Amino acid sequence: MSNRDGTPTTRRMVQRGDILWLGVAGGVAGGLVGGLMLGIGMDLVINGQPLGWLIMLPGAPASALPGWLMARRLASQLR
Repeated sequence: MSNRDGTPTTRRMVQRGDILWLGVAGGVAGGLVGGLMLGIGMDLVINGQPLGWLIMLPGAPASALPGWLMARRLASQLR
C-alpha cells in the first residue's frame, strides 16, 4: 500500500527489533507456560492421578497463547 496522495501519515512501521523481541518474549513465555503445564500434568499422571491428563494435553496449544497475545498487542499499537 502506497501513499499516493502525498499526505504524511502517522502510522509507524514495524521495526526489526520489535519483531525480534516479540519472538524472544513469546518463545520464553510460551515455553514457561507449556513447560509448567506439561511438568505438572506429567507428575500427576505418574503419581496415579488421571486428571493430570487434563493439564498435560492442552499444554502445547496453551503455550502459543502468550505469543499470540503479544503479537495482537503489537499490532494494535501500530494502528
